[in-house]
Amino acid sequence: MTQQPLGIIVNGATGRMGYRQHLVRSLLALRDEGGFPLSDGSRRPIELYLVARNAEKLREVAEQHGVAKYTTDLDEALADPDFPIYFDALVTQLRVPAIRKAIAAGKAIYTEKPTAESYAEAVALADEAEAAGVKNGVVHDKLYLPGLLKLKRLIDSGFFGEILSVRGEFGYWVFEGDWQPAQRPSWNYRAEDGGGIIVDMFPHWNYVIENLFGKISSVYTEKRTHIPTRVDERGEPYTATADDAAYAIFDLDNGPIVQFNSSWTVRVNRDELVELHVDGTHGSAVVGLFGAKVQPRNATPKPTWNPDLPDANDYQSNWVEVPQNDAIENGFKLQWVEFLRYVVGDGEHHYDFRSGAAGMLLAEAALESDAQGRRVSLQEFALGNAADRAAAQVDAR
Repeated sequence: MTQQPLGIIVNGATGRMGYRQHLVRSLLALRDEGGFPLSDGSRRPIELYLVARNAEKLREVAEQHGVAKYTTDLDEALADPDFPIYFDALVTQLRVPAIRKAIAAGKAIYTEKPTAESYAEAVALADEAEAAGVKNGVVHDKLYLPGLLKLKRLIDSGFFGEILSVRGEFGYWVFEGDWQPAQRPSWNYRAEDGGGIIVDMFPHWNYVIENLFGKISSVYTEKRTHIPTRVDERGEPYTATADDAAYAIFDLDNGPIVQFNSSWTVRVNRDELVELHVDGTHGSAVVGLFGAKVQPRNATPKPTWNPDLPDANDYQSNWVEVPQNDAIENGFKLQWVEFLRYVVGDGEHHYDFRSGAAGMLLAEAALESDAQGRRVSLQEFALGNAADRAAAQVDAR
């Protein structure tokens, strides 16, 4: 018996992330495969309803990909009972009011991160979704990448022994926009528009670190705006008011220390744009988006420091590649499958609005650390934030 298609509203369908990763590489791919797989081996078909602000661009995308339903009116899409799922890929400034509309419409909600522009608003959104009883989820795509799945298997197998430290490097050179177009939109570099690498990337680092290594207890961060003037999409110079690089140290409750450099002003000299170097008592690993290589304790060379003689050891040859034993799937697509199965009662999905709020807590604590020049406890910062919200509610009465 053919199942009825599960309807999904895609808001922000023509944007950079909404179009490339979520529409083309995830949802359209699942649609063309006959739907998302269920635990019994069958597939549930899906139907898409595209929403965007630019009517002409939206029409082109819909016609190109054979999507019959599309509109520039979000309210119209939310009113359609055949589409019980709402997905949000808007810019952060527009996300909260759109999600609140979806909550009011009783939709199951899946969204890009960050879920809001502040931790307080992210918590409020989680409260509202739970009170309304709507299923909700936040994109945690990095956990589904082939390299990090390999890392998770290494951790679960006990390969590292006791994990001592993690060093993370993320970034690449984003062109200023003058002699070559920038690879990222100009709003990313304006704090007043919700830009900045801390707000953009630290929610990612939060779920990567806490789901692989341990709960973050405190953060010390220094941010920089290394390039103060950039050129926007119209060719007009503008002042960059948001951070384009951040240098952070995260302490974990269970002992390991994590150092993470995030930068849009770095030229890449590593295998991939994201790289984690994990050191443990029994072995180490260097992991990227796709690749992973390891060095166990019993195969570790014994370097000797001698600045007067060239080092003859080829350190790169002392590492072994971790094989790709499973088929590579797009990380966004894998999480979409997990969320859709959760919506229809065929599985679990652990990354809800509360998880999204935790990412904003880390980002705001990092900004506070930079402003005060000190280490910030996440627990104390969250308690202070809760006290401020309570006081504001009393004043409002």
